[in-house]
Amino acid sequence: MAPVIAFPRNDSPGIGGDLALRWSGQISLTRRILAVNILALLLLAGGFFYLESYRSRIVDSRIAQTSREARLIAESLAMVAPAQRDALILRLADDTGTRVRVFDADGGTAIDSRALGVRNFLLLDPDKQPLGQSIARFLDAVIDTVVNAARAPLYRERRDARDWPDVARARRDRVVSTTIWRAPDRTPVITAAAPLPHGAVLMTTVNARDITQTVRIERYRLSLVLLSVAIISILLSLFLARTIVRPLRRLARAAVRVRLGRAREVVVPRLPSRRDEIGSLARALSDMSLALRARIDATEAFAADVTHEMKNPLASLRSAVEGLGQVSDPALRDRLLAIVRDDVLRLDRLITDISEASRLDAQLSRAEFEPVDLVAMIAGLVAQRHQRGVERGIVIRFDHDQPELVTLGEGARLERVFENLIDNALSFSPDDGEIVLSASRGTGAESGEIVIRVEDEGPGVPEDARDTIFRRFQSVRPASEAFGQHSGLGLAIARTIVEGHQGSIVVESREDRLGGARFVVRLPVADLHQERV
Repeated sequence: MAPVIAFPRNDSPGIGGDLALRWSGQISLTRRILAVNILALLLLAGGFFYLESYRSRIVDSRIAQTSREARLIAESLAMVAPAQRDALILRLADDTGTRVRVFDADGGTAIDSRALGVRNFLLLDPDKQPLGQSIARFLDAVIDTVVNAARAPLYRERRDARDWPDVARARRDRVVSTTIWRAPDRTPVITAAAPLPHGAVLMTTVNARDITQTVRIERYRLSLVLLSVAIISILLSLFLARTIVRPLRRLARAAVRVRLGRAREVVVPRLPSRRDEIGSLARALSDMSLALRARIDATEAFAADVTHEMKNPLASLRSAVEGLGQVSDPALRDRLLAIVRDDVLRLDRLITDISEASRLDAQLSRAEFEPVDLVAMIAGLVAQRHQRGVERGIVIRFDHDQPELVTLGEGARLERVFENLIDNALSFSPDDGEIVLSASRGTGAESGEIVIRVEDEGPGVPEDARDTIFRRFQSVRPASEAFGQHSGLGLAIARTIVEGHQGSIVVESREDRLGGARFVVRLPVADLHQERV
């Protein structure tokens, strides 16, 4: 049978044991992988917020530049004769790319670079622009709404100079004043006003389309990068989801078929080419299904063996009971009654052992193991045998080279193992024979194990039967023993208990003499320091 893992469990949920968010368990893995990657893309899309900050810095820099230009132009005009102002304004307007106007004290236009022939300030009609510009303006509006950008007032010409806020403030406070406006095509317009002598005011106007163009170019580049990364990320997400979800679905379908009772016809994929957690899960599920299939086969075989073993005593008991009603000879009736008693005892012993064997796996899986000193346990068992008296003059001796040898386990179950081995040795030992039990710490590759040997001077176990004697209802009994004294489950129970403690039990020939058998039990040494931690 498959070994039962009975060590203390550490996978039960506790504080911090469930790290998964409860809501995430309601969403498929594919959607979760896509959501995580799209979230990263959204963080990358935050670069549009950076572009808004970048545009604000450019605008602030251009406002400062326009303010300085207005102040310098005003100072230049104040230093030249009136007859030279038109030529100076033409040259400065052409060099700075701005529209330059001078308003007199009454608000009228004294000089205008446009009237002088420099038409470097033109507002574009958005209705006459190509479709690409319309799309660009729409995206500008959307992004400005998302980033909550401040919206400048719409630029419109004023008939009276006093309606310009920059002109009014420059004339009133004698300082340079600037304002940013919004052209019909959503490009920024910057006006600046600087005071002149005798109440006159100079105003410059520039349509800073280059700012919008620069921001749109950077936004276009960022959009291309974002689109490329989005496509690659989505494709990689789908690939990752495919490599994770598809094998999980295959495993789930196989598990469902096993649950429906089709374990024999289901082949759980082992995914040998995968070396990740999915591959480990697939191989674990495959091994689990094989172990389940073996357990089912063992249960069916056990049920068949139980039926077969109980038929013999029941048939004998039925024949004896039927004969009692037809026999009048007292001696023969006593013989039949003795057969009935033997068959009843045999059935009772058989049912008891069957009950224990059938419950053993489940009990070991729920058992909480504790440190067990095997030296003290075996010494106690040998002492009890000596107190009760050993039949046929057989001597039982226990040798050990260490004061204690500790393993993790259930003391009562381990006692049953060594009681069964001692009983088995007593059955095969000759009169006045010797049974030697020994316990020692393994060496070399067995340094992490405790090795217990039980040796007798009997006929030994044939080499071809050394594995079958550990099977249920398989027994090689001495010829002198009365039939039915053993159920054939003792060694099978011992092997189940030992394997449930992560150990092993085998039978060997003795090395010191020709006759006799040696049963060797190996159990793991307990790491008491780790247990205390």
